[in-house]
Amino acid sequence: MGMTANPLTCEAKQQLITRNLQEVLGEDRLAAVLKERDLKIYWGTATTGKPHIAYFVPMSKIADFLKAGCEVTILFADLHAYLDNMKAPWELLTLRTQYYEHSIKAMLESIGVPLDKLKFVRGTEYQLSKEYTLDVYRLSSVMTEHDAKKAGAEVVKQVEHPLLSGLLYPGLQALDEEYLKVDAQFGGVDQRKIFTLAEKYLPHLGYTKRIHFMNPMVPGLSGGKMSSSEEDSKIDLLDPPAAVKKKLKKAFCEPGNIEDNGVLAFAKHVVFSLFKPEEQFVIVRDEAHGGNLTFDTYEELEAAFAKQELHPGDLKASVESYINKLLEPIRKKFEEPELKKLTEKAYPPPKKQAVVDEIAPHRLDIRVGKIVDVWKHPEADALYVEKIDVGDKEPRTIVSGLVNYVPIEEMKGRSVLVLCNLKPAKMRGVESCGMVLCASVEEGDIKKVEPLDPPSASVPGERVVVEGYESGTPDEVLNPKKKIWEKLQVDLKTTSTCEAQWQGSPLVARVGRITCKTLKNAPIK
Repeated sequence: MGMTANPLTCEAKQQLITRNLQEVLGEDRLAAVLKERDLKIYWGTATTGKPHIAYFVPMSKIADFLKAGCEVTILFADLHAYLDNMKAPWELLTLRTQYYEHSIKAMLESIGVPLDKLKFVRGTEYQLSKEYTLDVYRLSSVMTEHDAKKAGAEVVKQVEHPLLSGLLYPGLQALDEEYLKVDAQFGGVDQRKIFTLAEKYLPHLGYTKRIHFMNPMVPGLSGGKMSSSEEDSKIDLLDPPAAVKKKLKKAFCEPGNIEDNGVLAFAKHVVFSLFKPEEQFVIVRDEAHGGNLTFDTYEELEAAFAKQELHPGDLKASVESYINKLLEPIRKKFEEPELKKLTEKAYPPPKKQAVVDEIAPHRLDIRVGKIVDVWKHPEADALYVEKIDVGDKEPRTIVSGLVNYVPIEEMKGRSVLVLCNLKPAKMRGVESCGMVLCASVEEGDIKKVEPLDPPSASVPGERVVVEGYESGTPDEVLNPKKKIWEKLQVDLKTTSTCEAQWQGSPLVARVGRITCKTLKNAPIK
């Protein structure tokens, strides 16, 4: 790639390449390459849901790489998009890849990144070749199912009966490093297990271990990860100014809280990283509220917010104006008739299903329950038998595998959440008429499980719903053949603030939200 000589020293390049990253694997190799030549890096994105403003975070980092003289390849991972639980149907792959290409080029132009220094590649250009296919088979002969499953845990959509494609996904991403002829791969810290899998297995095939750069996971506007599937947690690249204002208004931005603050995170990773040295971040305020504020560095902005010298409303208003500046040229570009047509074809509106078959959370009968009695199952060491008041005439008998996670004295008298309309099932001779809902995570060999906590003022029998899905009657009994619970359960998880959510919408009782004590970003089962 004919690039002009970069005047920066190796140390300055390394500083630019690694700034704002959460982790670097192979820093010694990075220093060694930079002494010899400029680095070759790739960033891949699976062409599934529409790109949103969180994509400005990796784009800003790509701008850093280019400033440091790196050769950057952007991979549109169309095959991966299909393999990840078929998030992108095969017939829409080409259209979605085209949409991504136009979107990402428009984003890079919006932040002033020259496209002539970039290489764009589609996965299917080389992933269907004879050589690549042979390497997939070679890799499958040395890679264990356990390692493949573990590597994809935070990236591939997790379901009860995973498809084989999800196990292939991490290995293919590892092979991409070899076939794109790069020194390094860049991604979010949620990719870490895939990166370590690549480091472990590529040498088995006689290929070099690469360097890995990881961005922190930037919180979404509602707290937790910014996701294409959570409508209010992300601002679409084509959202009009009114929608940007509405979503930012709802954004979680607690006074003084600098930890789970998507608005501050956007300012740090996008706005400040794109500034030239002489530029300042301006907070426009009325004279009555102290007049305008200016900040030279993100650290100054964060400190002012932490001390509550800066009001969330003023921060949101300023970030809103920066977001609109970034989005305006993209909106303009997508006004072109052919791009409008492409958007409609790549993301057709979902076909309306009969309401009776709609898999929506209103079908779950979740209630607040109070454990009135509990004892160990006489036939199973790991099971409790509980009598739980869920508002029926008599307490229900429920069997839970919580012996190894919650002491019996903590079970007695506690309030829990109970899924009441599962089909009753015999568990070692005792019929269980429901399930206590818990957050659970596995960290290495250690599994942690915590029952969800209703608000303290809740009463037994009170219904718990997903906000926005309050209307609708729960099924009398969930049909096990239709796997309604399993399909809904995949999207139930806690946030980074330990709140229970379904697809980004909180679980709420009459007097507040459902939480757990300590488990963040944990599946709810």
